[in-house]
Amino acid sequence: MRFLTQRRNFRDLSEQEVLALAISSEEDDGRIYRSYAEMLRPDYPDTAKVFDGMAVEEDQHRQRLIDLHRKRFGDVIPLIRREHVAGYYARRPVWLVENLGIERIRDEAEAMERDAEHFYLTAAQNTSDAETRKMLGDLAAAEAGHQTTATRLEEQHLSDDARDSEARKSHRQFILTWVQPGLAGLMDGSVSTLAPIFATAFATQDTWTTFLVGLAASVGAGISMGFTEAASDDGELSGRGSPWKRGISSGVMTTVGGLGHALPYLITDFWTATIIAFVVVFIELWAIAWIQNKFMETPFMRAAFQVVLGGALVFAAGALIGSG
Repeated sequence: MRFLTQRRNFRDLSEQEVLALAISSEEDDGRIYRSYAEMLRPDYPDTAKVFDGMAVEEDQHRQRLIDLHRKRFGDVIPLIRREHVAGYYARRPVWLVENLGIERIRDEAEAMERDAEHFYLTAAQNTSDAETRKMLGDLAAAEAGHQTTATRLEEQHLSDDARDSEARKSHRQFILTWVQPGLAGLMDGSVSTLAPIFATAFATQDTWTTFLVGLAASVGAGISMGFTEAASDDGELSGRGSPWKRGISSGVMTTVGGLGHALPYLITDFWTATIIAFVVVFIELWAIAWIQNKFMETPFMRAAFQVVLGGALVFAAGALIGSG
């Protein structure tokens, strides 16, 4: 199957190329850890120190590998990177991981070390050359040592108080960036579309027309809420995070909230669709109350009363207008 890809098979690499691959991989991982550190330093300085230390460890291992290559093969290191080798472990782009929470970034770093260790151990088991087997085994041990180093650095820089403080800050940022805009969108989409959807339903008793009105209202409200949220606050002074993240959260949840009770009208029988839509509305309103209780610490009964009462009033307005 080699003709289907331009990548080299690992078993076809020479010992020099395997060593060169290890050198480039260590260099890339060091740069990733430094990127994590710079990204986290403003908000999570203690965790940034952990990644600084891990980057230094990668540099030390890279230098040892370079010294070994110079001793065995000379100063010219072949250019071979992980993307040149079929089946070699990949790394997520930093710009993808940076949008995740701090715990997810820590998990990603641990996975990086486990992937490298597993790869080297597997490669060592599949080679019959004694020197190559020893070299790959040494690399696996080095990667396992990185995991120990990460644990030691966390113990050194992350006290219980520092970890608790970062966890609280991460949770607060999650609330401000994702939960609050998403909750506002879900409330707007679920409640504000009740009137036009049910007014159309009772006025026409045509399920397809009702669905089209609901679809238009939901998508239109989602676009409006998303752009409004993104444009209202750049997050610099308020600390609410990226306007694009907040806009996406608000826009998507607004659309979802409206579509929930519009989709039942794809059913051709009017009363069946309407009864199902009633049930969906009930679920949506209780979901809003649950989110307020869990993330915003609003007493559940108070949140439920506010949401259900508001939804009932809007629904009644739509039904009365449609029936008239």
